[in-house]
Amino acid sequence: QVQLVESGGGLVQPGGSLRLSCAASGSRFSDWRLGWYRQAPQKQRELVAQITRDGRTIYIDSVKGRFTISRDNSKNTVYLQMSSLKPEDTAVYYCNSFRLGYGNYWGQGTQVTVSQ
Repeated sequence: QVQLVESGGGLVQPGGSLRLSCAASGSRFSDWRLGWYRQAPQKQRELVAQITRDGRTIYIDSVKGRFTISRDNSKNTVYLQMSSLKPEDTAVYYCNSFRLGYGNYWGQGTQVTVSQ
């Protein structure tokens, strides 16, 4: 069983920055693929960024060059550094962990609002 707890969301002006954190419980954190998803009102949840156990990353096109995903296996934590935020980045952001044969887990979500 894995529990994920996100933090770091909030209200920020356009052009600002936020760093989301997701702390995970459970063992062998380094073996899990980790991701950040988001869901805006009236829209489907979408993958924003993902980092594999060996550190490879992928991003959706709309956040490339602005967001950075990273992991600290010694702290069982995954981060999402968000810069140059835009109103269209407003959403609830969810942390995800996946390991084939072991499960797929979600955090409770953290709200990010980009507005004047």
